[in-house]
Amino acid sequence: MAYYEKCIETVIEQLDKFNPEKDSPEQFLETVSTSLQTLSAQTQAFVLEVLSGCLQYQRLLTIVVDAFYVRDGRLCLWADYSLFEVICYLATFQLDELGFQLFCNIIKSQPLDKMCKFLRFFFNPLNLCSWIKDEWSLVYEIAYVKENWIDPLMRWQPKVQELISQLERMLANHPSLPKTKAKVTEPKEFNLSAPRPRGIPVPERVPILAKPRPVSAGIHGGHELATCCCSQELLLRANMEEMRCAVPRSRGEPLVQVMLPSHLITAGAPSLLQPNDDVPVKLNTAAILREGALYQRQVEKELQRVDQLVDGAGDFSEFLEWQKRMQAKDREEQLAAGECRRLQGKLSHEEAILARQHLMQENKQKANQKKEETAELMQQCAERRLQEERSMKELVEQVLETQKNVKVAQTKLLKVRQQIVQEVIEESRELLQRSTEAAKEEQRQRCELISQLRALEMQPTRKGKLVDLTQIPGYGLEGEMSIMELRERLALLKESQRREEEEKRDQIIQGKRAKSQELQNTVEQISLCRAAMGRSAALRWEEKKALSVGPGAPCQDERVLELQRRIEEKAAERHKQAALLHVSAPRAARPKPRSFEAQHWLELERSRERRLRALQQEGSACGPARRLEAA
Repeated sequence: MAYYEKCIETVIEQLDKFNPEKDSPEQFLETVSTSLQTLSAQTQAFVLEVLSGCLQYQRLLTIVVDAFYVRDGRLCLWADYSLFEVICYLATFQLDELGFQLFCNIIKSQPLDKMCKFLRFFFNPLNLCSWIKDEWSLVYEIAYVKENWIDPLMRWQPKVQELISQLERMLANHPSLPKTKAKVTEPKEFNLSAPRPRGIPVPERVPILAKPRPVSAGIHGGHELATCCCSQELLLRANMEEMRCAVPRSRGEPLVQVMLPSHLITAGAPSLLQPNDDVPVKLNTAAILREGALYQRQVEKELQRVDQLVDGAGDFSEFLEWQKRMQAKDREEQLAAGECRRLQGKLSHEEAILARQHLMQENKQKANQKKEETAELMQQCAERRLQEERSMKELVEQVLETQKNVKVAQTKLLKVRQQIVQEVIEESRELLQRSTEAAKEEQRQRCELISQLRALEMQPTRKGKLVDLTQIPGYGLEGEMSIMELRERLALLKESQRREEEEKRDQIIQGKRAKSQELQNTVEQISLCRAAMGRSAALRWEEKKALSVGPGAPCQDERVLELQRRIEEKAAERHKQAALLHVSAPRAARPKPRSFEAQHWLELERSRERRLRALQQEGSACGPARRLEAA
């Protein structure tokens, strides 16, 4: 046991020293072979063979060991990583050559709990045949992996399971190490000085305050009177300007601000209602030019209209009356169409309830038919299961007979594979020796080449060159000049560019001044136009308020009456169908959803009336505004 433990420790020590980024496997093996000259020939051969195999198949071993640390080896130390790699290599590639007994001795020479955990993970049939096989197949061919590695591991799996159970019994019967009697630490109390007793503080005297004078009753009465007046004034203002924010406002029309009397402001009215007209409105250049162009177009349009009236153009009163009649007709059609849509929704609701009742009846029939079919299928399934059990019994008997002949073939195949493995090992040794010789020759050639290059670098070179700045190169090109002449021309060119930049800067400053003057004129014109449009908007608003009328009742037509009649027929048919089916009323016909449905249709009626009222107000206010604009 100690011999195998020493061999494995040597392999792990050398494997930890290997760095794949800096060292090559061939040179590393040469270095290791020179450092192991003190060991015996058998030990040296075993260590080199295991170490070369771990380096050759390091990708396969890394896949298994990394997965072990992620799944079952979370509590294992990372210092044992090389140990698990060596055990995985011996189990996968050397188990047939070493023999199971020698493999058991190597396993028992290592920590039992670690070996038991790793072997249970690695020789799990589920892991071998699933993800280990798939990961190894990404590196080598699938058929090669299955034939040379997975199948032998599956053959050794029963014996390895016996070894695992033996290791578990050894762990259970292993006596615990005797605990050494260590000196128990005895705590000692701190030698602290006793604190002095705290003195009781003297309580502070409570100051005696003078009795305040009572508040006169007139103050509260005046405040309540002012608050009442303020509330009445605000209520009156809100009732007069109800829904004023929803009325469309033309561009440039000033907002109507609520101004409260001075006595209400002093009485404690909210400060948010007081307007602040001193805050200036900042406009950028684009906004000023855009608004100035808009007002200019409006002025030109108004001048064209005045010219047409002077030339004898007709009045638009007849057209406005015709337009008013057509708008009223369109509103009536819209209301009728809305009523039709509402009734169509009710009709589709009734039709959906009828369709649901028909579907319930069809589902009952299908359910009865399905129950009969499932009973027949269950009976057929029971008969088929009895036949399968009989055939499985016969198949088991045949398999038992064939397994007797398989064991003899397995022993013969094992001997043949051992011979093949021995031949492959000898060939790999020869190839390794040849590769080392080729590497030495290549290293010698590199050293010779490096020495030649260094000799070339040591040769002296001529440095430095005299340059005359006033001399022309004389290449025969057109416009050839010396460096001094070129510098003079560059200085003249920079001076001319500076003068051009100053002229452009002066032009830009003059243009900005002209533009600022133009913008100032445009702002003055905009302020005049805004004042005029504000006055005209106030006049239009007063006319709209004076000429607004209440909403009218929606008209009825033949389509609405026809839809109402169809809805009544569908409702009667639905009640009749429900009585025939003897089922509970659907969700839409129960008392609670009826109240919800009635509320829904009531809300639709209210929204339709509000829309009609808005259309009529817009139509009544549009006529006087257009006549005012035409005048």
